Amino acid sequence: MSTARPPLPPFDLDTARQKVRAAEDAWNSRDPATVVQAYTADSRWRNRDEFLTGRAEIQAFLARKWQREREYRLIKELWTFTGARLAVRFAYEWQDASGQWYRAYGNENWAFDSQGLMEERHASINDLPIAEADRLFRWPQGRRPEDHPGLSELGL
Repeated sequence: MSTARPPLPPFDLDTARQKVRAAEDAWNSRDPATVVQAYTADSRWRNRDEFLTGRAEIQAFLARKWQREREYRLIKELWTFTGARLAVRFAYEWQDASGQWYRAYGNENWAFDSQGLMEERHASINDLPIAEADRLFRWPQGRRPEDHPGLSELGL
């Protein structure tokens, strides 16, 4: 049996924003074993062109992702919500092994079970090469500081 992951659906504006920030914080930890605990055991994902099912596949995917996407920093923002579903937009910056920086832009649709675990995640993502001087996400790796602007404030 899975442990509940508050806030639980149905979401209101405050709890939807809390859920999005909790996901952002977890992903910024870059710890696949921790992140995967927010998903149901049989969670289904579409991430770009990959289709994943279950925590083991998701954890392996995240480990590969963060080996390739160095210096990863992410900001998520609630787009809309209803009941047990959230729509989120996000941007993250990362550097490849050659030193090239990227900003990835995307949208996610999430569906949660009654325990607040994500059952489905559908992500569409595009990468844009950027110069190091054009980076906007410069906080130390880990959780984005409370006073760091979000996507809307950054004009993204």
